[in-house]
Amino acid sequence: MKQVVQNYKSGELAVLDVPVPGCKPGGVLVRTAYSLISTGTELMKVSEAGMSMLGKARSRPDQVAKVMQSVATNGVPATYRKVMGKLDSYTPLGYSLCGVVEQVGAGVDDVKAGDLVACAGNEHALHAELNWVPKNLYTPVPDGLAPRHAAFGTVGSIAMQGVRQGEPQLGEVALVIGLGLIGQLVVQLLTAAGVRVVGADPDPTRCELAERLGAAACGDPASTAVEAAVAELTGGHGVDQVFLAAGGGSNQPVELAARLARDRGRVVDIGKCRLDLPWNAYYEKELDVRFSRSYGPGRYDPAYELEGRDYPIGYVRWTERRNLACFLDLLARGSVDVEPLVSHVADFDDAVETYQSLKDGDLKAVAVLFRYPEQAEEQGESAAPEVSVPEVRRTGTTVAPVRSAKTPVRLAFVGAGNYATSMLLPHLAQREGVELSTVVTTTALSAANAQRKFGFAEATTDLDAVLGDKSIDAVFVVTRHSSHAELTRQALLAGKTVFVEKPLALSEDELAGVLAAVEESGNDRLQVGFNRRFAPLLQEARKRFGARTGPASLRYLVNAGKLQHGSWYLQQGAEGSRFAGEGGHFIDTASWLLDADPVSVYATAAPGNEDLQVVLRYPDGSTATISYVTTGAAGFPKETLDLIADGKVLRLDDFVRASVYSDGTVGRKQWVSSRLPKARDKGQNAELAAFIKAVRTGGPMPVPLESLVATTSATLAVRAGLAGGAPVTLARAR
Repeated sequence: MKQVVQNYKSGELAVLDVPVPGCKPGGVLVRTAYSLISTGTELMKVSEAGMSMLGKARSRPDQVAKVMQSVATNGVPATYRKVMGKLDSYTPLGYSLCGVVEQVGAGVDDVKAGDLVACAGNEHALHAELNWVPKNLYTPVPDGLAPRHAAFGTVGSIAMQGVRQGEPQLGEVALVIGLGLIGQLVVQLLTAAGVRVVGADPDPTRCELAERLGAAACGDPASTAVEAAVAELTGGHGVDQVFLAAGGGSNQPVELAARLARDRGRVVDIGKCRLDLPWNAYYEKELDVRFSRSYGPGRYDPAYELEGRDYPIGYVRWTERRNLACFLDLLARGSVDVEPLVSHVADFDDAVETYQSLKDGDLKAVAVLFRYPEQAEEQGESAAPEVSVPEVRRTGTTVAPVRSAKTPVRLAFVGAGNYATSMLLPHLAQREGVELSTVVTTTALSAANAQRKFGFAEATTDLDAVLGDKSIDAVFVVTRHSSHAELTRQALLAGKTVFVEKPLALSEDELAGVLAAVEESGNDRLQVGFNRRFAPLLQEARKRFGARTGPASLRYLVNAGKLQHGSWYLQQGAEGSRFAGEGGHFIDTASWLLDADPVSVYATAAPGNEDLQVVLRYPDGSTATISYVTTGAAGFPKETLDLIADGKVLRLDDFVRASVYSDGTVGRKQWVSSRLPKARDKGQNAELAAFIKAVRTGGPMPVPLESLVATTSATLAVRAGLAGGAPVTLARAR
């Protein structure tokens, strides 16, 4: 299928051939009929992409702050790779469309194939022939409403949420500053609600359009016409609400709002304009400044948008989806008319030329629609608690083929998210004797990006085709946590060597399913991405520390920090807790340093946050305490580790510096890593080298399967320990 994309680094716009997205549970696959260009938001993004790197930084100071924090935490080289990787990737455009349901995912019962729906979302309602849209981001189109008009649903919801924030009442007077697409819709919605409207915009054509659509008067904000109209309509008191629907760097809109609003009036910011509020003016009138967040309640909440959890109507009357349905109803009843806003309808194949014309100013438009071909390529198929550590059973002997040095190891990736593209694929793409065969994703664009950047021979959404391809030697599973166990199980049954990112499983049942696949197939060729034991600095420190004779005490502080709002790591219902997702890293590192698997786990949590203390006990009496905290200072190193035994201390400082102290009979000895590494090397490259060697030679996997299972069981036992408030015994199954 085809999709409009942009490279934010170069500014390149393209209509790209990408795989068809899979139809996941909780949503529908929609074939687009019309999609709407937001001439404000999208053109701003297109313009930013054409700026220099300095210009991009100046336009997004919030992102610059994130980059600086990443430099402090991860170092310059890792941050540079991450930032350049994001910039030099294709990103989607679009967020408002209408189309026909092609396929219905599990759990959806309010629409069926063939139904016409309006869709929203800058990750789901894209300028693409096919989109997967979750339940709360689509709504059925009322009978008789034209698809080209229903494509305005998202921008209509944005305007409607702004109007709701102003709380207009019958007979009031409002001022709308900025008469672009959103401003024109705000004018119509206010008029439909019985509010008299004055509009302000320097473009006389837009002013005339707003007056035709119901505004009482409109004019240039720099003239006296707007002020005179407000004085006449309000008796000199000023407007009840001001809606800021303008963009740009001028502070004129907020100054005009203060001058023309009544005492204790409301100012609602819908657009993205400068907000340098003149303090005296806003203070003296005690103006109520409000922000309107996109389509309405539910926006940026993964539980609502991705998991389909609706808000009870008794508590949240107007959600994203209800706003979308309400706007379509107003369109269907003729209370709002969007046809006069349509300046141009372009064929989807002409998308690049259309954007360029808008950017250059050759096409002056309020609203532009893309029209899609009626026929497109058919879609693809897309008490004291005790935890048993499962026994690894194999049927027969696993025989892995030995490959000659001249024959490349052919790899497939299932998933191509940020970790895969920043920490794994850059190493593999440069490695001799490795061929990146196929990348499989559920979203089309991520597969296309990975194929372009790393040289995969094929990009697809068809997992079965990959598992059935006998020429593929190994499969990397780098998807979201909830799918790891099932995808690993399928790949093992298909006879593939598997590299799965942590965690291997999120429950005992999932772990049992993986081991059942090992027993059924006789295939135990499995590696979990516990990379820290492969870190060169830690390897050298362990060697310097040497063998020990007595029990050891290990302390591991993980300064994990807060997650950004909207991170899928926060979706604990679907993806497990944060510790369940990454805690295996630290348990595996401790067990490798202590050369044993834990026999018990005790866990306790600080009230009201995710801070954990996990104590692991080992067969020889050694203990490992993992402090996993999210409330520490962001500037403090993420990982610090101390191993103490036999009068020796091993110290690791965030994979930047390591040291070993020892008191012998002759005197005090000390080793400190001789120089700071150029970057924090947490072992990914060495881990991948070991994995590829095992695939090529048919030799043992880098980490025994029994160890992977023990670490996974210990990680899962943390949840049981928190629930029971007592140590959890890790009993080996018999």
